[in-house]
Amino acid sequence: MSPADSPTPSDSGWLTRTVGIVFDRRTYRHLLYLLLAFPLGLIYYLFVGFGLTFGLVLSVVVVGVVVLAATIGLVRLFAELERRLANVLLSTTLGPAEDVDSTGSGILAIVTRYVDAPSTWRGLSFVTMKLWTGIVGLVLIVALISAIQIATAPLHYPHRVEFGTLNGEPIAWTIQTLPEAALAVPIGGLLVLVCLHVTNAVAYVCARIAEALLGSGEHL
Repeated sequence: MSPADSPTPSDSGWLTRTVGIVFDRRTYRHLLYLLLAFPLGLIYYLFVGFGLTFGLVLSVVVVGVVVLAATIGLVRLFAELERRLANVLLSTTLGPAEDVDSTGSGILAIVTRYVDAPSTWRGLSFVTMKLWTGIVGLVLIVALISAIQIATAPLHYPHRVEFGTLNGEPIAWTIQTLPEAALAVPIGGLLVLVCLHVTNAVAYVCARIAEALLGSGEHL
């Protein structure tokens, strides 16, 4: 091989960035973050949505105020959980919220300073967005599973892969023969790489949102 034919450092770097994602542990931490996002988002939606709705409707009586106060506390607990998840799975360095006034004592004073803290409302924004993050993550994971099934077609053909529906009709690829299965390997491999790169891109956006809404002053 002549020097002109040998791969340049830029070529090898591009290949490493493109394919090396498969062997990067951060990719799978990002996948786990997106996998957890849907059930967590659903839990947040049910508890926070019920608490705010029920509390506001009954806010004219004491029980509604108690429910709203409990919901605010729950939001802050959920936000703290999300900080820890982001630190572990998205490699952020989020610290606890430090904007809560420490003066005053008693339940009313505690509730008041949590209501006054901007971190409470930023946390509420984050947890209410979580379900949408989970939906995006669920779509990505389903797409990744389909891509893996295509890439491993020689191991289990005949096989039918469905990509969705159009006008009520399923869009599918039925792999029936060995040549079709062999053709599916590079196609599936390419789709796996695309799904993993999109996963990392979505995780990057989630990390920046977490820093903006859950971070302390140095991240804002």
